[in-house]
Amino acid sequence: MSEREKWAALRGARLYFQRPENPGFLVSETAEAGPVVPVFTSIEGLARFAGACGWASTTVEDLVGLLPEGVRALVDPLGKRPFLLDARTLREAEDGDGDQDEGADDGGS
Repeated sequence: MSEREKWAALRGARLYFQRPENPGFLVSETAEAGPVVPVFTSIEGLARFAGACGWASTTVEDLVGLLPEGVRALVDPLGKRPFLLDARTLREAEDGDGDQDEGADDGGS
């Protein structure tokens, strides 16, 4: 699967997160990544992280549109391959993939 295909599949994936008392997100401040919202690809992952809690879910595409300015999603922070996600990451992955494919074709000729 190409990077473009992976990101396209990810856009529609459902992510789970801890629901705060008031509408919005529970934002954690981190030294390395700045403000992040921990999100999970499964309800079980959320439970391992937060225990029994109120939760909500949405698609990746909707999530990145809802995040406050300057806040990124940290996907599966306790998993084997956690990663940061925001709207710019999705755009760059899509834009960059086409450039990499073209560069690979040129380099191989």
